[in-house]
Amino acid sequence: MISQLSHNVIFLFHLPIHKKSVFPPNPVSVSVKVSTFIGYNTTHLHFPVFSALNSTHSCPSPKRLSHIVKTEGQRVLMDYLYLTRGYNYLDAEYISKNSPRFIHGLVSKINVHDDDDDDVDVDVARELRKFLRFNPINEFEPFFESLGVNPSELHLFLPSGIMFLDDDHVLLDSFHTLSSYGIPRNRIGKIYKEAKEIFGYAGELLLSKFQAYEDLGLSRSTVIKLVVCCPSLLVGDINSEFVAVLDQLKKIGIGNDWIVNYMSCSRTYSWKRMIDNMQFLREVGYSEKHMHDLFMENPKFLLEGVGKVVYTFLDRSIELGLEMSVIYSYFTEYPHILSNKYAKNLLEVVDFLCFIGMGKDDIVHILSNYMHLLSTRSFKGPSTVCKELKVEKADLCQIIKDDPLKLISVASKLEKKSSGKISGHDPRIYLQKVNFLQKLGYAENTEEMAKALKRFRGRGDQLQERFDCLVAAGLDYNSVVEMVKRAPMILNQKKDVIEKKIDFLRNVLGCPVECVVGFPSYFCHNLEKNIERFSMYAWLKERNAVNPAFALSNIVSANDKRFVKYFVDVHPEGPTIWKET
Repeated sequence: MISQLSHNVIFLFHLPIHKKSVFPPNPVSVSVKVSTFIGYNTTHLHFPVFSALNSTHSCPSPKRLSHIVKTEGQRVLMDYLYLTRGYNYLDAEYISKNSPRFIHGLVSKINVHDDDDDDVDVDVARELRKFLRFNPINEFEPFFESLGVNPSELHLFLPSGIMFLDDDHVLLDSFHTLSSYGIPRNRIGKIYKEAKEIFGYAGELLLSKFQAYEDLGLSRSTVIKLVVCCPSLLVGDINSEFVAVLDQLKKIGIGNDWIVNYMSCSRTYSWKRMIDNMQFLREVGYSEKHMHDLFMENPKFLLEGVGKVVYTFLDRSIELGLEMSVIYSYFTEYPHILSNKYAKNLLEVVDFLCFIGMGKDDIVHILSNYMHLLSTRSFKGPSTVCKELKVEKADLCQIIKDDPLKLISVASKLEKKSSGKISGHDPRIYLQKVNFLQKLGYAENTEEMAKALKRFRGRGDQLQERFDCLVAAGLDYNSVVEMVKRAPMILNQKKDVIEKKIDFLRNVLGCPVECVVGFPSYFCHNLEKNIERFSMYAWLKERNAVNPAFALSNIVSANDKRFVKYFVDVHPEGPTIWKET
């Protein structure tokens, strides 16, 4: 039965079949009183207008709709947009399937017994159609929600004086141009929020801007990612600072398409800062090869730049007599020191050692040998440490001279939070794990980092190996970061277990590996159990006894009782087959 899976369980991309709409061919203009709508403030409209903003405002976390009710609501909204309003099928379908808050608000206007475990007593579709005949919707609400605009922000972007999408044909034209070029529709909302002016451009002008960036040697996929991360690139002429960044990267041997692999849509970027950062690295002695290696190993030091506190640490180090070649070598081997946080920790170390009377030569010796370890810790004040240890400053100074790592065990703030657990381990192993977690975005000496250290099990090199396994499977680097932060258990499994689950997903189920981005907990479920469930699903699908459009999560994450109800008991022979799997 398992052999049937590869050609039977392609269920993620099936379009549902929509029944013929019974809407009238055009919106009905009538004047009725409905207690649950908000009136549309125009002088030329005389019918009530439905707004989901009003419907859900008093319920920030609305009750979850059952699958049946949600599906019916989506189908009715699609019919309304496609058959009644005349928008193209793909637009109508996408909007209806990606505006859940609007659907919830719409359904809240009818009386429906919404319960997965009981029959729905009311014809949801009929009631919704009836409601929409007398309550036209503000079409910009589901439209912007489907583009990724948070429902709580919708009121900031709704145009005044119009309610139908086709009343703003320039906006629609720009939307179609962006979508046709390849911009993901759920990212267009971000572009609208950050660079609204481009939605006033004609389609031909937008295409010419895309072409201008392709003419720089960028692939289309790179341009798409750049525009999503930095929508302002499309405003005005081609961005000269961006061009300068590409030119400088080319000089150090980094290709044009490399940079977007490490950009995140949730961050903002300054091309000028990147230029200034590369200039600083040259001034402190970085060769083109060193800079190439630095950026390839730690892209954030190009994208985010060198912290300002680093300049202060450099000045203090020079005053103490630390050789610049030593500092440069640390910058190259331990680039995290270039960030504000870690440079600040080193400044605390210098102040601490100076306070207890340590000479410059001894401070230089400690920094020269332990800078990479000390930079990752935040320290208590020297007076506090002396009081806790019941020693004088001179005694504490001698203790640290004899064993510089004692500074970590007696003065690190993290030691107190950890009840001394860290001090019994090799600091280098701890640092390795911390460095990995920092790449995921966790900040040192925070509650978030403390929790992450407990939730992610294994050494830093083991976690990195498992992470790289997911990237090697074809997943975007930033997507993997978000996945493992949502489901840390992914990296608590051995590499071979992760690879087997990817192989099952791709080669047995026939699904693209990208489908787990929205459902990372797929990796947290037992593989043998999934094989049994999908075998059952394939058997039911062959007999047309199950919905072919079920999502991956419906099958994998359902508890045993629910799975039996919806994927076993739906066929007379189901229980027998299920016992045999």
